[in-house]
Amino acid sequence: MAEPQKETPGTQGQQRPTVRGGREQRERRPRGDRRPREQDEFENEVIDLRRVAKVVKGGKNLSFRATVVIGDKNGRVGIGKGNKREVPVAIQMAIRDAKRNLIRIPLNQGTIPHEVIGKFKASRVLLKPAFPGTGVIAGRTVGAICRMAGIRDILTKARQSTNPLTLAKATMEGLGALKTLEDVAKMRDKKPEEVAA
Repeated sequence: MAEPQKETPGTQGQQRPTVRGGREQRERRPRGDRRPREQDEFENEVIDLRRVAKVVKGGKNLSFRATVVIGDKNGRVGIGKGNKREVPVAIQMAIRDAKRNLIRIPLNQGTIPHEVIGKFKASRVLLKPAFPGTGVIAGRTVGAICRMAGIRDILTKARQSTNPLTLAKATMEGLGALKTLEDVAKMRDKKPEEVAA
């Protein structure tokens, strides 16, 4: 008869990680476990959710397209889209896509450093810096992106197409084109003081 394994002191009641193929695997959480998971550094907001259809030989394949913006409210922001038959899965897919498309934008006391126009397909968006206390003067799509990026004061105007997806991409193009005084000085091979004067 095989002897029962002895437990070393201090390991009583603890589960050891299983080892498969030389790799340690994390302990799987049971289904009803409601312990909080580690907090994600990004917040997210759904800016567009619509039902789309793909016409195939047998009829129409219906699914949902979600457009999501994520950001850390400190200069990092990204947008993504997900297309699945179920809404929660489409949103999760869009969040993963947004994490792959993150950009960092320069902030100047809660606003943008200079005026810029973002363009994408038929959408145009004008982004202007504003004085402290102005707030985010923008529509739903542009406003969500600005808030997630950490912009507190900005003036915006959407022109031509206001389709949420193309407008969001136009806003990202505009924010991605922003440059600091140091960047402009480096491009011109001058000192920042010379450019400012």
